[in-house]
Amino acid sequence: MNQIIIRKTEELKVWRRNLKSDINFIPTMGNLHDGHQKLISTAKSSNFNINLLSIFVNPLQFDSKEDLKSYPKTVDKDIEIAFSNGADAIFIPNIIDIYPKNNKSISYLKASKELSSALCGVKRVGHFDGVCTVIYRLLKLIQPKNLFLGEKDWQQLLIIKDLIEEKKFNIKIIPVPTQRDSDGVPFSSRNKHLSKNERKTLKLFSNELKNAKIIFKKDKKIDLKQLTNKLKSKNISIEYLEHLHPYSLKKVQANDNISFLAGAIKCGKTRLIDHVFLMKRKPIIAIDGPAGSGKSTITKLIAKELNLLYLDTGAMYRAISWLFKKEKIDYAKESELKKILNNISIIFKSNSISQQDVFINNFCVTEEIRSQEISSIVSKISSIKKVREFLVNEQRKIGQSGGLVAEGRDIGTTVFPDAELKIFLTASIDERAKRRKSELELRGSEEIDFNQLRELIRKRDFEDSTRKISPLKKANDAIELLTDGYSINEVVEKIVNIFNLKIPKEIQLE
Repeated sequence: MNQIIIRKTEELKVWRRNLKSDINFIPTMGNLHDGHQKLISTAKSSNFNINLLSIFVNPLQFDSKEDLKSYPKTVDKDIEIAFSNGADAIFIPNIIDIYPKNNKSISYLKASKELSSALCGVKRVGHFDGVCTVIYRLLKLIQPKNLFLGEKDWQQLLIIKDLIEEKKFNIKIIPVPTQRDSDGVPFSSRNKHLSKNERKTLKLFSNELKNAKIIFKKDKKIDLKQLTNKLKSKNISIEYLEHLHPYSLKKVQANDNISFLAGAIKCGKTRLIDHVFLMKRKPIIAIDGPAGSGKSTITKLIAKELNLLYLDTGAMYRAISWLFKKEKIDYAKESELKKILNNISIIFKSNSISQQDVFINNFCVTEEIRSQEISSIVSKISSIKKVREFLVNEQRKIGQSGGLVAEGRDIGTTVFPDAELKIFLTASIDERAKRRKSELELRGSEEIDFNQLRELIRKRDFEDSTRKISPLKKANDAIELLTDGYSINEVVEKIVNIFNLKIPKEIQLE
């Protein structure tokens, strides 16, 4: 495709009508820097869509006419940077194009009151209303498939996400981590206003946030008063410094695993922001659901896609069931049960074909535990209180540092109730019976009648959901996904997209 510059909304509409591809949209106010370059190159490498970048200095976002007038305008250089980094088209409208006079079709919007009343919104009254107004106008004109936004402006990203949900736009937000210069300072169009000494001040501020993150990783707490006094002792003019929940922007609670330390400072006449995300442990994804819903296959693929540890809790229950059967354990006798549980070791190892093998007491039981014979007894054995207590404790040990995706029937309700993302994966009984039959046939297992298999799954559902100990049920904060009619890859993509909206990219890269 030939690179094109579009300056009028009518030209944009004509250009859009002739497209045969979806649009990746990168909105900017120009004066492009390395952060913008990363947005463009990320869009370029994400898919085969057309990459459209806009350059529009939105007057509604500025606190004063002086601030608007002094905003750096470098259009010629911006065009060169945009095209050289992968933009296919650049939209450079003027104010009359975006806000035609006396045009009643232009919607002047209000940002989410909850999200805009914190941090930057306290002093910059109306700023985020201006952001919402221009983004809504651009999205209506461009109709993109994907919207690429930098996490550097985290509060703005949350407000735009809220806008897209409120307006029911079918647009996917793709966040890109904050990009930093070699001295640790985040790239910003306003950095060009800084003198050498002001740049040093910003560097000190960014480094103190980084140090606070290191301390939090060790102590799991932040002393805001101490940090504020330390910054003031270095003559840093603080507008705000807050420790908040990263999505609600409310005061952080003791049980919040991920939080957000954000600040704004004044360097001379220039106001600048920076932040760090804090974690007590790495994120956890909990995937629950009935037998045959595709949990194991989907969880493995998600773990691979997101570079997380795959914890197959179902395999742990199956392994114990296999051992009980092999050793002819009478699990009705508590003394016999206690003795064998005290001497069980279950570990997972990667094999030569990048799959996960299950070992119990040094026996590799990966294939054996998937037999119909084990399937018919595992629900009964998993309902034994001592067995569940033993395995829940083992699973929590594995999950202490996070960074995993686990599947089972009580992961989100019992094992990891504080997981960042909980999915309840389900499918109709007919769909699950069909999948199970195909799976058994692929393994060369004994022939089994579809109706018989269907009845076994129905019985398993009843046993799992009615047992007294940790019954199968959807956690209150779980997202339910019905997988009938969807391919495995489509379900994986859905869950990965949800994860990306719940967990900042900056955290995922750590």
